[in-house]
Amino acid sequence: MVLALVVCAAVVGLGILGLVAFAVRRRVIQRVGGTFDCSYRLKMPADASTQPDLDETGKPIPASTPKSGADGKGWVFGIGRYSGDCIEWFRVFSYAPRPRKILPRTEIEVLGRRYPEGQEELALLSGSVVLRCLHSGAPLELAMSEDALTGFLAWLEAAPPGQRVNVA
Repeated sequence: MVLALVVCAAVVGLGILGLVAFAVRRRVIQRVGGTFDCSYRLKMPADASTQPDLDETGKPIPASTPKSGADGKGWVFGIGRYSGDCIEWFRVFSYAPRPRKILPRTEIEVLGRRYPEGQEELALLSGSVVLRCLHSGAPLELAMSEDALTGFLAWLEAAPPGQRVNVA
């Protein structure tokens, strides 16, 4: 009986220690400043098109066929951090001190934005907008709030003179 209580206390203690480690890691990442909540799609659908889904006024463009991207698969919640001319992306549920992805400003080309649809609405934070990009020629999707999106696009447009920046 005593052994069972000791084991249970050890398991609870390790669980609390793990949660504290997540909180401390997030504080260390945010301490530098310039962070925002940003989901990243690790696994892009095979038929990801490169056409924007919203027009210039932000109204949805009607699609003739449903997209397989709306299945909600492949999204991972994370934290984006501005670091000079790069965005560093960290997974939230990880103990790694280094970013999982580094996205240089010169290699990001914005194609358009769209609202989450279907199962994506459950996989992403409420109020998120999906930003469709090319990163070094490969499709990339980031989901963030409207405010974070405004800051991200402003950061892209604020590139030093001579850098090619494409913001839709």
